[in-house]
Amino acid sequence: MELTYTQVGDFQIPNLVLDSQPSGSIGKYGRMRKRYLEEKRDGTLTALVLSGKLTQHLMEINDLCREQIETLSRQMAQQEGVNERLKASDQMTWVKRMNSIRNRAEEIVVNSLVYS
Repeated sequence: MELTYTQVGDFQIPNLVLDSQPSGSIGKYGRMRKRYLEEKRDGTLTALVLSGKLTQHLMEINDLCREQIETLSRQMAQQEGVNERLKASDQMTWVKRMNSIRNRAEEIVVNSLVYS
């Protein structure tokens, strides 16, 4: 790899270019992961930043969390009998139970993927 330099006054500054970063949204779970890495896993964060893979890692964590929450929510709803029939007969009960299921699924997934 050949480095080129730019003369600025009495100094030569290397012309460094960062690798292109993936475009897209980091999302809620990616931001949570980044905050966790900043607070608890500084070495891992530094390694990801220096390798240029932080954004990609955060986007992957976000996508994986969303997919697993949806899958787990569906499975838990099926297991607990929260279905379209309940939704048609008693909407408020359906909403309460689905919110509970979603919250539990999110807690499980966040603890296993974001905070590990």
